Amino acid sequence: MTNDSRFDGKVALITGGTSGMGLAAARRLLEEGARVLVTGRDQGRLDAAAKELDGAAPDAGERVLTVRADAASLTDLDALMDAVRDRHGRLDVLFANAGVGAFGPTADVTEAEFDRTVDVNFKGVYFTIQKALPLLAADASIVINASWTLHRGLPTASLYSATKAAVQSLVRTLAAELGPRGIRINAVSPGYIDTPMFRAAIPADEVEGTRAQVASGRIGTSEEVAGAVAFLASADAAYVNGQDLIVDGGLVGAVA
Repeated sequence: MTNDSRFDGKVALITGGTSGMGLAAARRLLEEGARVLVTGRDQGRLDAAAKELDGAAPDAGERVLTVRADAASLTDLDALMDAVRDRHGRLDVLFANAGVGAFGPTADVTEAEFDRTVDVNFKGVYFTIQKALPLLAADASIVINASWTLHRGLPTASLYSATKAAVQSLVRTLAAELGPRGIRINAVSPGYIDTPMFRAAIPADEVEGTRAQVASGRIGTSEEVAGAVAFLASADAAYVNGQDLIVDGGLVGAVA
C-alpha cells in the first residue's frame, strides 16, 4: 500500500535506476507524487525504464527525467547535477543505489575488478553525495543501498562486502556532519532480493538452498525494498538518522 501524497512536490534522484531495486524505488516515489530523475549507464535500458515508469501514475511521464551517467565518473556526476539544477533547482531525496556485484574467492580478485567495484560502490556513492550537497534542500533525505553482508559473513564476498561496509561508515559520519543542515542520511541493507544481480550471482540449482536460509521462507522483492526506501526518505522517518534498515526477511537475525 502506498501513500500517494507523501512526496508531492518533492524532487528525487535515483542512481542506477534502470532495473531491480532502483527502478522499483523510482516507481514507488512516482506513485507517491515525486518528480523523479533516474540514472543508468546504458541509454537503451534508460529508455526502457522511462517507458515502464510512464505507467506508474497518470502524469508520471511528465515527472520523470532519465540521465545517462556512470556513477564512477566524476565528469558524468557533474553533468548529472547540472541536469538536476536545470530541471528542478534542488533535490529533496537522493537514493544512492548504483552498484555492482563482485563475488569470487579473494585469491582470484584482480586489480581491475577491485578498482571497478570500489569505483562504483564506494567512490561513486561518495562523490554522488558530495556533488549533490549544494542542491539538497534543508530537510532533504539521503538513502544509500548497502547490503546484508555488513552483518553476516558471506564467502566469496570479501570485496563486495568491504565496499558496503565503507558506505555504511559514511552513513554514520554524514549523519553527524549534515544533521545541522537538517539533512538525514540512512541506509537500507537488502537481503536476498529477486533482481537481475541476484539471478546472475545465484545459480538456479542453488536458489532453493538460498531461500531456506531466510526466516520468512522466501526471496524478497524489489518492491519491498522500495517501500523501506520510501519510508526512510519520507517525513514519517523524520527522527531516523544515521541508521541501517535491514530488509532481509530475517536472513541475518535467524543465524544462531
